Amino acid sequence: MESASFEKSANFSPVRELLSQAARSLTAAGIESARLDAEVLLGHVLALTREQLIVAHDLLISAGQVHQFATLLQRRLRREPVAYITGRQEFWSLDFQVTRDVLIPRPETERLVEVALTLAVDLDAKKPLRVLDIGTGSGAVAVSLAAELPWAEIVATENSLAALAAAQKNAALNQVADRMTFLPGDWFAALGGGHAFDLIVANPPYLRRAEIAILEPEVSLWEPLGALDGGDDGLDCYRCIASEAWQFLTPNGALALEIGAHMGGEVCALFNQAGRYREVALFLDYAGRDRVVVAKLAANSVGSN
Repeated sequence: MESASFEKSANFSPVRELLSQAARSLTAAGIESARLDAEVLLGHVLALTREQLIVAHDLLISAGQVHQFATLLQRRLRREPVAYITGRQEFWSLDFQVTRDVLIPRPETERLVEVALTLAVDLDAKKPLRVLDIGTGSGAVAVSLAAELPWAEIVATENSLAALAAAQKNAALNQVADRMTFLPGDWFAALGGGHAFDLIVANPPYLRRAEIAILEPEVSLWEPLGALDGGDDGLDCYRCIASEAWQFLTPNGALALEIGAHMGGEVCALFNQAGRYREVALFLDYAGRDRVVVAKLAANSVGSN
């Protein structure tokens, strides 16, 4: 669908006609979520929610708005993700700003937040809970935990300065910045010494390097490679975490890590073999796929750092 022809036929058309035509064009381009994407993009142009857009199906929109909608559709037809086009993504019922500097928060990652919150409840709440999110990206996990744990102090590290800036903006957007500290640096190197946390969370890169090129274009062409590439076998970051995280855990501390589907056995094995952890456990997501690995600090590691 070319922008000019779309605008010529769609000027001052009702919302329903614009959506139908846009959905047909997106479907023809092989985009499975065509209708949803059309609704989100038009809603973005009109500053309406999807629900409001459905109610306003007879609304006539201006030539300028038609042009803006057509421009956004052209970007989507080039397989740019909707979240990058609108600059927004909902996660954990919160609103996040996203740019191409960060991985788009995904619903599957909400399972990591759920598991982390369960661990947090089991920890001693008599003192401020200290939580570390390594490789925070957009800050989706760290900000969500801060929103749910008002007694917690959250530290987030990120190697990409652009991503770190995005996370800071999202903390401010969701009014939790006063309880969060953001540190630039790679994984635990950002911390230096003398830090101990009750809970460490992470959503590391876990895709096998050879898999990235064959992913859908929305991922392989648009999302930051550094947030995707987990090395030849997808386990590079987990090896790093397994070897270093114990030094930054309190005596009752725990880790919660998102993993890729079918990686549960391998990641659990890494933490069991490290000899520093106990109660290594796998949690599935709601589609029955491997999603989160939990490990707790072993008694023989306390004080070893």
